[in-house]
Amino acid sequence: MSNLPLLSFVIWLPIVGGLIILADSEREGSNPRPLALAFAMVTFLTSLLLYSGFDSSTAAMQFEEKASWISAFNVYYHLGVDGISMPLIILTTFTTVLVVLAGWEVIKDRPAQYMAAFLIMEGLMNGVFAALDAVLFYVFWEGMLIPMFLIIGIWGGPRRVYATIKFFLYTFLGSVFMLVALIYMYSKSGSFAILDFHLLKLGLTEQVLIFLAFLLAFAVKVPMWPVHTWLPDAHVEAPTGGSVILAAIMLKIGGYGFLRFSLPITPDASHQLDWLIILMSLVAVVYIGFVALVQQDMKKLIAYSSIAHMGFVTLGIFLVFTLMDNNPNDLQGAVLGMQGGMVQMISHGFISGALFLCVGVLYDRMHSRQIADYGGVVNTMPVFATFMVLFAMANSGLPGTSGFVGEFLVVLASFKADFWFAFLAATTLVLGAAYSLWLVKRVVFGDVGNEQVAKLEDVNGREILVLGSLAAVVLLFGIWPAPLVEVMEVTLQNLVAHVTISKL
Repeated sequence: MSNLPLLSFVIWLPIVGGLIILADSEREGSNPRPLALAFAMVTFLTSLLLYSGFDSSTAAMQFEEKASWISAFNVYYHLGVDGISMPLIILTTFTTVLVVLAGWEVIKDRPAQYMAAFLIMEGLMNGVFAALDAVLFYVFWEGMLIPMFLIIGIWGGPRRVYATIKFFLYTFLGSVFMLVALIYMYSKSGSFAILDFHLLKLGLTEQVLIFLAFLLAFAVKVPMWPVHTWLPDAHVEAPTGGSVILAAIMLKIGGYGFLRFSLPITPDASHQLDWLIILMSLVAVVYIGFVALVQQDMKKLIAYSSIAHMGFVTLGIFLVFTLMDNNPNDLQGAVLGMQGGMVQMISHGFISGALFLCVGVLYDRMHSRQIADYGGVVNTMPVFATFMVLFAMANSGLPGTSGFVGEFLVVLASFKADFWFAFLAATTLVLGAAYSLWLVKRVVFGDVGNEQVAKLEDVNGREILVLGSLAAVVLLFGIWPAPLVEVMEVTLQNLVAHVTISKL
């Protein structure tokens, strides 16, 4: 198994699939949907082989592939996964299958191009998670923007041009600084291998500058407060599938960047500036929670909720130094925060993706995202209402759902670090419950608001399949998080041990 190029397969198969669908789209009577689903399914099943063949007792990179690419600059086509990146690849491949199914009947305009864009996007995102060479990482990282740009710009809402340009400029600007940092480290080490960067000796000033360059790139992606403003616009204008991918995977790439680059390459700078990240995270979880409360548009509300939940992730990741300062022997406490951040990333992928799909189901029927246009949906769509209430509960962190596990671990770690961190982090649980349940109350419950709601039809078999599979995953990881936690345990222990050793 380990001899097979599985990683190349999960990267290139969807990209090739997307190109085949594009080439076939010109043919009379071509139907891209079954083909797109076949490619997405095969990619997902291949990614499950990564899980089954994964050795969770080691922190070393697994399923490695290495070939020379640009030999003049020592650039290699180098792939590998560990306990951090492997779950994220499976999340990507699983979500793509659901996105293809969700757009099955809805997308009437250029369905071949729509499906192809998502498949190519899937390959590039898997590439970001698997790349162990900085140039390769950067190519995939920038490449991802293009399909997303097209998805929002072609199939988006009325203000789509504004949203796409804002999304592109924000994310591109951050990336330029990251490129400069990568080139600087190459000039120091003579290699573009990310694992060589981890061992590179850097002075404090160098580390701080590199840390800030990475921060600009990853904070925009997460998005952290105050560079979050592109996300609500992008979400509102994006088609349902675009919103799902944005929320479920693209935001995670920022969190992944912190774990793969910022912490191991610049540990001293991360230690010096951890207060900044913790401050930004706590502002995000509290302030953005209040912003979510006042939204009138369902998509905007879930978009702001995503920013608040991702604040939890960055908080969990950067608590490591405070915890180590408080008790240098308590390695497990530091690992706890990171585990919480990672579980929160994966679980948020499922929950926010599911909420956007719920909004998509309503939008397909009534062509409105305004909360005021709904009310009493449970009377006409009882099955749908059940799903929506479950996902809203999971979003507010109900025990028994995956949303609880990550938040609980982060609050536990923040309590060990500082009471006030825990207090502020816990307020978000209350706020999360407030806006999630208030959304449900206004949309789902109550009397039937208008004639349109009275005519609504309940979810069909395809929609039940999509929402049901997400509900199953949310409940599975809520009741039994062990498969997720065990896979990343050793990798995160190794990362904490690496981060606590100074490079100065």
